[in-house]
Amino acid sequence: MTEKKAEQQQKQEVPAPKPKQYNPLTEEKQWQQFWEKNKTYAFDPKSKKKIYSIDTPPPTVSGKMHLGHAFSYSQQDFVARYHRMKGENVFYPFGIDDNGLATERMIEKMKNVKSKKMHRADFIKLCNETVKDIQPGFIQSWKDIAISADFHLFYSTINDHCREISQKSFIDLYKEGREYQKEAPSMWCTSCQTAIAQVELEDVEMDSFFNDIIFKIQNGKQESDLLIATTRPELLPSCVAIFVHPEDKRYTNIVGKKAKVPIFNHIVTVLADKRVNPEKGTGAVMCCTFGDQTDIEWYKAHNLPLIQSINEAGFMTEKAGEFVNLKVAEARAKIIEKLQAHNLLVKQTKIKHAVNVHERCQTAVEILKTKQWFVKYLDLKDEFLAAGREIQWYPEHMRVRYENWIKGLQWDWCISRQRYFGVPFPVWYCKKCNEVMLAEEKDLPVDPLVDKPKKACKCGSKEFVPEQDVLDTWATSSMTPFLAIELFKKRKDYKALEKKLFPMSLRPQAHDIITFWLFNTVVKSRLHRQQNPWKQVMIAGHALDPHGKKMSKSKGNVIEPQEVIKKYGADALRFWAAASKLGDDLPFMEKDLITGQKMITKLWNASAFCLMHLEDFKIKFDKKKLKPMDKWILSKLNRMIIEATDAFDVYEYAKTRFCAEQFFWKDFCDYYLELVKDRIYNPDKRGKEARQAAQYGLYTGILTVLKLMAPIMPHITEAVYQEHFAKKEKCKSIHLSSWPVADMKAINEEDEKTGDMIVAILSSVRKAKSEKSVSLKEPVKELIIECPKEKQKLLEAVFDDLAATTNSAKISFRKGDREISAELKISVVF
Repeated sequence: MTEKKAEQQQKQEVPAPKPKQYNPLTEEKQWQQFWEKNKTYAFDPKSKKKIYSIDTPPPTVSGKMHLGHAFSYSQQDFVARYHRMKGENVFYPFGIDDNGLATERMIEKMKNVKSKKMHRADFIKLCNETVKDIQPGFIQSWKDIAISADFHLFYSTINDHCREISQKSFIDLYKEGREYQKEAPSMWCTSCQTAIAQVELEDVEMDSFFNDIIFKIQNGKQESDLLIATTRPELLPSCVAIFVHPEDKRYTNIVGKKAKVPIFNHIVTVLADKRVNPEKGTGAVMCCTFGDQTDIEWYKAHNLPLIQSINEAGFMTEKAGEFVNLKVAEARAKIIEKLQAHNLLVKQTKIKHAVNVHERCQTAVEILKTKQWFVKYLDLKDEFLAAGREIQWYPEHMRVRYENWIKGLQWDWCISRQRYFGVPFPVWYCKKCNEVMLAEEKDLPVDPLVDKPKKACKCGSKEFVPEQDVLDTWATSSMTPFLAIELFKKRKDYKALEKKLFPMSLRPQAHDIITFWLFNTVVKSRLHRQQNPWKQVMIAGHALDPHGKKMSKSKGNVIEPQEVIKKYGADALRFWAAASKLGDDLPFMEKDLITGQKMITKLWNASAFCLMHLEDFKIKFDKKKLKPMDKWILSKLNRMIIEATDAFDVYEYAKTRFCAEQFFWKDFCDYYLELVKDRIYNPDKRGKEARQAAQYGLYTGILTVLKLMAPIMPHITEAVYQEHFAKKEKCKSIHLSSWPVADMKAINEEDEKTGDMIVAILSSVRKAKSEKSVSLKEPVKELIIECPKEKQKLLEAVFDDLAATTNSAKISFRKGDREISAELKISVVF
């Protein structure tokens, strides 16, 4: 294509010239379409440029984006845009997490159905259809806030591509002996009716009671009382032993004796174990199957029987006798009533204690013995700790959460779920010998409920029972580096490209899922590749309501980003998101959006002034002809570039925003623009070279500010760039232009001191006029400056700019020995 044709094509693709006022509601949509049409953010697998790869968090499909999404995804997008402008080939794919429990619950609520009351195939079909309907609008929300992902590099965790990778992961780890199936005590959500993993637990402070209950110690024909304190009297039917500390002298005489369980009257043995805390409660505890992790340990260590009195739906079983079919809370109340009636409840003490709940639904978790699939990894805790220390953490202190989680791990990873809409286990069981039959890799993905094994079992049988459970959604989401990279698997150069993409450069995510997504991804990467999945992690905080509280629909404090965008625009929302120090939570304050709006208006208006006077400007300019105030602004500018770049390199985008914002408002707009206006407006009086020098300062200053703000405010910066700079800079988008590089030769401390003196004088004149309540344009008969003689020569070189700006008829010096550090003394004569 000829240069002329390329120029014509670009003119056709760029939106029409801008109106006098900038309207985000119309402008932002235009530029989003412009970027999409021009494939501005497309990753180029053929490029020789250095690759910067991002393991993009796939948001859970929920119908619409929430403010937390807008907050954290904007922050990771700042980074993607920065590295793109640094000249890197940015691999920034986009995926959605649309399988698993969260999606099922959403569908049930939206469609007013219950999965367990529908035919499985019908419910899965409903899920697929609903997700397909929601998906376009859901993804559009990310485009609306200008996320610069390559949306053509797309995956969804329920599609065939992801199912194949997830199922292959399961098969590989099973063959390596890292996955096993076992009937064992597992954490169970009675609301969701599925097993859950330790990572899905939350500790919630709840009001409760310590109930001091009388057990009867059997002494031949006589009985003696033993007081036991418990918060869960509904587990009395599951009591299988009583434990005391072996060194607790209060109870040494009853160790080995039998005790009668109150109300239920079955007999258990008193045993000694060092895991008992003598200081807690009465020092004697009942072991039930199961109340907590210690119960499980005692159950295994002492070979105790299993009595399961709570079923998978949260009702009492027949083991609870007369309390059968009651919900747990009802059974607790009824059992306490009966204990009181039989004088077996001595006292109740009100307490607050931490209760394990399922993070999805906030239901208190039970421990039930069920058959589940697990990933064996407790033996690798030291390896995972070492892996975490090889990763660069931003901010560094977030690594402590990762390490504390690993140190506290007590369970292998339970990866099976008793749900419908998820990635199926690629497993069948031989009907004759119960042998596990795995799918062939070439047949993946499979659904064992629909598909059949292609060969007979080793025993010769061809009859199989399909696995009913599905994989935990985190078992698939923990594979995101591979889900993204393997989008290129059909390319001939895939192996070479994969080596460039993995390990990935960055994992951006929020701090609340360090123990979920981050840890599990490290686990899968270490197990499959013996490598870390990324080089760096960037941990974001949360968006809070204006009072610093977590947002929730029940509290009525949810702020919809879509409404914010309609009112203020996406750039203002992103500007707010850039105010947070990395890792910190940030309250949503409307005044911050107003500040963002003001920044947009100021960029537009200041740019309009600059561009008005740059029509005849040629980029090539002899810098030796710069005037003192031009040198001042360029020195400040280049010093600021260094600070802003250093900050972005360590993901301190808030500092970059602050640097650029302060320079733009104060140094550039408040002072430099005012000081050079006379040179701009009066070239006949001030000289053509003086005007060109000012033009160079304007051009360089405003273009640099636009580039520094482009990752944060992509729409307004693109709009201004296209108005004038695209043609001169010969780059079709500001987001493909080069990030500013500091000109070290332009940084001069003496130039800055001289300019700072002029700024101080101008500020004093403005103050004097303000105190006298006169216009800033009010003429000044004489401006008298008191300063050391050696400073006078420096100031004289700027007299023309200063006189014009202050509207002073005469500027004179008075002898003085004031040092620059002590400021200047200014006298204004009207």
